[in-house]
Amino acid sequence: MNELLQRDASKKKAAVKVRAASLSDYEQITALESRYRLPSRNYDDWRHIWLNNPVYRELEGDWPIGWVLENEDKQIVGSIGNIPSIYEFDGKRILVSSGANWVAEVSYRSASLQLLNNVIGQRYVDLYLNNTVSQKSSAVVIALGCSRVPAGVWDEMAYWITNYREFFQSVVAMKNYRLANPLSYPSWGGSWTRPKAIRARLCTPLSYPLSVVAFLRDRLGKTALRESDVEVKACSGFDERFDAFWEDLKSNNPRVLLSIRTREILGWHFKSTLLADQLWIATVVDGARLAAYAIFKKVNSERVRLVDYTSLDGSASLLAPLLSWALRKCRSEGVHMLEHTGRWLEKGEVLEAAAPYRRKLPGWAYYYRANNSELKALLHDPQAWAPSLFDSEATL
Repeated sequence: MNELLQRDASKKKAAVKVRAASLSDYEQITALESRYRLPSRNYDDWRHIWLNNPVYRELEGDWPIGWVLENEDKQIVGSIGNIPSIYEFDGKRILVSSGANWVAEVSYRSASLQLLNNVIGQRYVDLYLNNTVSQKSSAVVIALGCSRVPAGVWDEMAYWITNYREFFQSVVAMKNYRLANPLSYPSWGGSWTRPKAIRARLCTPLSYPLSVVAFLRDRLGKTALRESDVEVKACSGFDERFDAFWEDLKSNNPRVLLSIRTREILGWHFKSTLLADQLWIATVVDGARLAAYAIFKKVNSERVRLVDYTSLDGSASLLAPLLSWALRKCRSEGVHMLEHTGRWLEKGEVLEAAAPYRRKLPGWAYYYRANNSELKALLHDPQAWAPSLFDSEATL
C-alpha cells in the first residue's frame, strides 16, 4: 500500500505544471483562495488590479498577471498574483514586483515554491517588495534571497483605544469564547469582527473596570498627542493637488526610495476602498498646496488603520495633528481602535510617546530583494527607505 501511495504521489508531482495566469482563470483562482480563507474579490475588482493599473498599461501586455499550478486534469491547484509598480530613487525609475495571495493545495505546496520564485526573480525587475509575509512563509522568502526591510518595526503593532467600553467587551468576549471553544475561535485579528450580539452575551463585568483603568492610564499618562494650531482638512478623493505634491516630494527626497503617488496611481490603488466608503484622507494645506497628508483605512466598524503618511519635508512634524484628527473621528463614529502596523513613522518621539499600546505580531512582515548589486548596496541604509502599508499589496 505504501509503495502505491508513493507512486501516486510521484505521478501527481510529475503531472503538475506552472503556466502564466490569465483573466479567464478567475473562478478557479478565487475558489482556491476561498478554500484557504484568503481574501478574494469580485471579478471587476480583480481585473481592476491589472487592467486599470497605470504601470501595467505602460508595460503594454509584457507583464504576466501571475502564475498558476495546473494538475493533469487542468485544475488550478496553486496560484500567485504578480503586481507591478514604479518607484523612484536618486532620479531613476525602479520597476517593482509584488506577489499577491500565494496559495496552493496542501499536496502541491512544494511545487508552489516555483510560483513565488517566478515573482521574485523576474527578468528586468529591479526590486521585489512584500509587506504581507506570514510567519510560515518567511523562511521560504529568506531562502530565495530576500532580506528584512531595515526601517520600521514590522513585527509589532502600535495602537490607541478610542472606545474603551466596546474595546474591552471585545477582548473579554474573545477570552471567554476561546476558553469555551478553543478549537474554533479565530486569531486575534479575526476576533475584532465577532458579531456584537455574541460579544454582549459572552461579556463579563470585568470589561468595565478594565475600561476605567485604561481610560485613566491614558489620561494621566504622558501619552496624549499634543494639539496644535494646524488645520486638518478631509478630502473625499484625490485631486490635482496630489500631482503637485508628488513632484515636490520626489524633488525634496532624491535619496529615498518612494512609490509613485500621483493622483492617477492613488485613485487606482484605493478605488475599492473609496467606493466602499472605507477610506479617510486627511490633509494639511499651505495655501492652495498640500504640505502633508495621511490616509486611514477602515478595516471594519471597530478598527481603523493608518496606511500612509507623507510630508514635503520628510519629517513627522505634521503627523501629530493628522493623528489627532483621526482619533477624534474614531471616537465620533464609535470605532474601537486606531492602529499603526509596522511602526514605520517613529521619527523623533511622535508615535513612540503617543501610541500607548503595543502588540507583538507573529513575525516580520516586510521583506525585499534588489536584483542588481548597486541598488542592493544602497538599500542597506535605513535612511533610503520610507516604507508604509501603501507599498506592495497590503492595502490593495
